Amino acid sequence: MLLVVNSGSSSLKLALFDNDLREVAQARVTEIGTGGVASHAEALVQGLRQAGVSITSLTGAAHRVVHGGAALTAPCRVTPAVVAAIEACVPLAPLHNPANLTGIHALARMAPHLPQYVSFDTAFHATNPEVARRYALPETVAAAGIMRYGFHGISYASLVRKMQETTGKPVPKRLLALHLGNGASLAAIRGGQSVATTMGYSPLDGLTMGTRAGSIDGNAVLRLAELHGIDGAARILNRESGLLALGGSNDMRALHMAETPQARFAIAHFCYWAIRHAGSMIAAMGGLDAVAFTGGIGENDHRVRANILDGLAWAGVDYDRPANRQGAHILHENRAPVAIWTVAAEEERQIAQEAHGIMTAEAAQ
Repeated sequence: MLLVVNSGSSSLKLALFDNDLREVAQARVTEIGTGGVASHAEALVQGLRQAGVSITSLTGAAHRVVHGGAALTAPCRVTPAVVAAIEACVPLAPLHNPANLTGIHALARMAPHLPQYVSFDTAFHATNPEVARRYALPETVAAAGIMRYGFHGISYASLVRKMQETTGKPVPKRLLALHLGNGASLAAIRGGQSVATTMGYSPLDGLTMGTRAGSIDGNAVLRLAELHGIDGAARILNRESGLLALGGSNDMRALHMAETPQARFAIAHFCYWAIRHAGSMIAAMGGLDAVAFTGGIGENDHRVRANILDGLAWAGVDYDRPANRQGAHILHENRAPVAIWTVAAEEERQIAQEAHGIMTAEAAQ
């Protein structure tokens, strides 16, 4: 039995997979440290109990880690050196990597001999060319790790895998992938590899998101820091902006139901910037052969999909309107120049599959 752990600062999500990588159970524990659960170790025990699984039945554990930096660009087994490298990335992801490490350390204390593996949200975008990753900053600044990394990589890797499994063929040569949820990004995937993405040094950049501002002039950020301090500016940009600031809610469903001018503007803003950034991704690929939506909004909101697809008509995009309204898996007509898909997110299964691949290779040695 393989355990997949997604550890947040105050929450823990678990998924259990059998030897055939079928998900057999899941559990979620929240309010760690503030509710009835004192620690992540206690949350692990509670989560495994919820799932009906004993820790002694596990053959391995795999963790989602948000930031792997420039060095950790592929799934790997947890070793002291890997832990140190993840810790070195804490300044790049101060809200995420410490929480991810907490899950790794808690499980290591509970089961010291259980092999653990990690998958990184940044890894999929390591194939971006240097011209896409490098900011036009002095070398000394770049050497400190200030560069574009990109995120949602586990989701994009899952999308590529699922499209290949579904069609039995490689993904289309030039694929525009849209991960649309509370956090949102686009990726240009050429030949199955990321060549550009909208998120940058952090998950703040790019599209309008649930509570994140998306792309914003650096001098505007400096002005916010002058007015509100660094912590205040960070709070505004990451937690008080985006759809929440424009429409009063970070829930797209609530915005559709509200039907206020502010809510309509927030939805229009979300779609406008998705379309505008899509143009950049299409340029990075040199054209467009397919579009794929994933994430909560991407999979379930036919109105947002329609707005974005209508905005990409200039790129040869056309779609089956009834199929889109019904939430079908395939949204394009036969022989359409651009294929259009909705792909269910399977990040936990992707993490499990990556860990299983390493375990298989280890067993063969």
